[in-house]
Amino acid sequence: MAKFVVKTRKDGEFQFDLKASNGQVILTSEGYSAKASCMNGIESVRKNSQEDSRYERIEASTGRWRFNLKASNGQVIGVSEAYESKAGMENGIESVKKNGQTQDVEDSTVS
Repeated sequence: MAKFVVKTRKDGEFQFDLKASNGQVILTSEGYSAKASCMNGIESVRKNSQEDSRYERIEASTGRWRFNLKASNGQVIGVSEAYESKAGMENGIESVKKNGQTQDVEDSTVS
């Protein structure tokens, strides 16, 4: 089952990863100073992940591919890993579209 995983980074900021049902991270957020802002970022993924125009597709100078998921205001919500091929990146986008609606949130900041 897909899920969002909220964690604390070494610098104390909050971050979320969207994981597919196989456990692979398919989207990683920026760092947030407040946990509430991180949770708002998750809601923004749910809201924007279904719209193809929200995905910025990028080919790096190394020939690898990645994508950013952006909100309607153009702000980056999350970034992908690097992919060896454009087709791999497109599969990653489809996975975010498929899994980005999940309501499952694992909060690893709570001990």
